[in-house]
Amino acid sequence: MRYLHTMLRVRDLDAALDFFVGKLGLRERRREQNEAGRFTLVFLGTGTDGDSGEIELTYNWDQSEPYPTGRFFGHVAYEVDDLYATCERLRAAGVAILRPPRDGHMAFIKSPDGHSVELLQHGQALPRQEPWASMPNHGSW
Repeated sequence: MRYLHTMLRVRDLDAALDFFVGKLGLRERRREQNEAGRFTLVFLGTGTDGDSGEIELTYNWDQSEPYPTGRFFGHVAYEVDDLYATCERLRAAGVAILRPPRDGHMAFIKSPDGHSVELLQHGQALPRQEPWASMPNHGSW
């Protein structure tokens, strides 16, 4: 058995791609459009050698209302080389850091559709550093 992907429904494909590709740094691997079913699938990956895991963004063309957020969906997680630098880059791009990396190990953000994304420091946690160490949580993740 091998992991293939996590599917996320999105209401605005352009906003979702701006977040996952433009801000988070994933890469579009392939795209499928289904005229009869009126949907588009966009598969994203990290682009890292040996990492075959993907996020499948499902855009239903006729969906106008937000999708309800269910607690059955937890989060998607990505390992990063420098958690502080990643959070600073995302914050500069307008992404709210909902659970700051106070411990140098973990942070949480959300996509425009409310999907929770966990960022984990590769290897050992980084030493505590301001402004992150004293930054409060915001909202839910």
